[in-house]
Amino acid sequence: MLTFGSGRLFLVVGATDMRKSFNGLAGIVRDRLGADPMSRDLFFFCNRSRNRMKVLVCDESGAWVLAKRLDRGTFAWPAADDDVVKVEYREEQLALLLRGFDVEGLRPRRWRRRAARTS
Repeated sequence: MLTFGSGRLFLVVGATDMRKSFNGLAGIVRDRLGADPMSRDLFFFCNRSRNRMKVLVCDESGAWVLAKRLDRGTFAWPAADDDVVKVEYREEQLALLLRGFDVEGLRPRRWRRRAARTS
């Protein structure tokens, strides 16, 4: 299992050209999202057909681009919106998305998530 530290998970809403690789995806992160691609956050991109996904993440030695293609079905990907360019997900939400669930329709119960402790 690959782990990439404690970076946040961001879905880039709408469709992305899947021909893009390291520099193209990093350019989207910088220009469209206003974020730093070297931040160790994970950035997820999806194509128009919603059957392919790419992930851009950087670590101390360089950049990773991971890809997933579905044999059948589609991802329940957030639609493009003028006001929203990215959506932050928790690990649980990402796991559901990758397993074929529509995350927006599922709501965690109030007892499911504890408030973070402040010290």
